[in-house]
Amino acid sequence: MPTTVKTTTSSDRRTRTADLLAQAAAATGAERDDLLEQVIVLNIPVAKSLAGRYRHRGQSQEELEQVACLALTKAVQGFDPERGDDLLVFAVPSILGEIKRHFRSMTWLVRPPRRIQELRPRLAHADEELGQLLGRPPTVQELAEELDCDVEEVLEARGAGDLVHATSLDEPLTPSGATLGEVLPDLDPGFGHSEAVAMLGPACRKLKPRDRRILQLRFYEQRTQQEIADELGVTQVQVSRLLQRIFEDLRRSVGAPAKPSRAA
Repeated sequence: MPTTVKTTTSSDRRTRTADLLAQAAAATGAERDDLLEQVIVLNIPVAKSLAGRYRHRGQSQEELEQVACLALTKAVQGFDPERGDDLLVFAVPSILGEIKRHFRSMTWLVRPPRRIQELRPRLAHADEELGQLLGRPPTVQELAEELDCDVEEVLEARGAGDLVHATSLDEPLTPSGATLGEVLPDLDPGFGHSEAVAMLGPACRKLKPRDRRILQLRFYEQRTQQEIADELGVTQVQVSRLLQRIFEDLRRSVGAPAKPSRAA
């Protein structure tokens, strides 16, 4: 059995992941499989957090986490360390894509009866509350008793979900009136950063070598515009204009709207 590595920060996880992947790249057979399995275990919290974005949309959290973990496994097995050492830049879009494909495959075209629609938010709340109370996922029978309904209704509500239209953030989930928007968990800002890097990576690779060098000096080496100008043999004003032009190139490359130009 592989050793589960516990980390406390995203930085620790990223560093340990890169180290394990580097070892796996030089290993073969069972040793390589063991190292990749450690990478998967190490990043399961990331997959579960991404699955958590889609809570209360008609699919059980356990099922969404299984989809996310399977996508993580595929991403780890298909990751090429030579193209970068940050697994999440590659894995996060893959996991989100797999979850969205799962929802599309589960889409139904006939709206369920109103009683089932009204049961869905109550079922989601009872499932989470009983799970915390019992220390395990509740059975269908336990959920039916908690909701005072038939087992068949619980199964029908679990299988039905309005997956064509997004659930409103104002939908009440509890008898006290708590809404979906109020109970959604906060996201690790590192995931948003990873998604941004995943989008900008291909765009940056399309830039000319000089433009990439300017970005590296400015944002990775934290050089001032004057220091960059001195290295390139141009003026600070020219560096400022070069950066603005590079930003516009990147915006166009990722499909973002152009920044309005200032009036003369």
